[in-house]
Amino acid sequence: MATKQFLFSGFGGQGILFSGKFIAYKGLMDGKQVSWLPSYGPEMRGGTASCSVIVSDEPVGSPIVSNPDILIAMNLPSLDKYESTVVPGGMIFLDSSLIERKVERDDVKVFYIPATKLASDNGMPTLANMIIVGKVLSELNDFAPESVDAALAKVISAKRADMADINRKAMQIGAEN
Repeated sequence: MATKQFLFSGFGGQGILFSGKFIAYKGLMDGKQVSWLPSYGPEMRGGTASCSVIVSDEPVGSPIVSNPDILIAMNLPSLDKYESTVVPGGMIFLDSSLIERKVERDDVKVFYIPATKLASDNGMPTLANMIIVGKVLSELNDFAPESVDAALAKVISAKRADMADINRKAMQIGAEN
């Protein structure tokens, strides 16, 4: 793996920070060095939110991701802002239910996932983020059930432990699309 730099971005309330924290914990469960740096506007719900995550075999020197290998864009303003920052050869995962335009670059691999629609159709309207995470893990060939389950146990609070199965199902839906 060496080092993978992720940038998650969208509106507050879309689970951007949760998704990033999940990837960071999954990296920890896999024995990697990680950093997780959240950023959000003054109004958590509806404001912009982004989260930088670095997963590496080496110690992480700085938590700031300026040029991500992997961009997860959950809304159009995020794609508009960060599309140009992805490294050539990188990957862009976007919610095609909410973003109608196509990626303008041809030097990156793009995945159009109708995550919001899939989440709604499957009775999990708040889990579009985890559908995209499932697709990311699938494309990285990193969908190891043991570390996925261990990371879910870390990011889902004890009082919401019943949400682990539905999060796992959302990721499976993403992996299969």
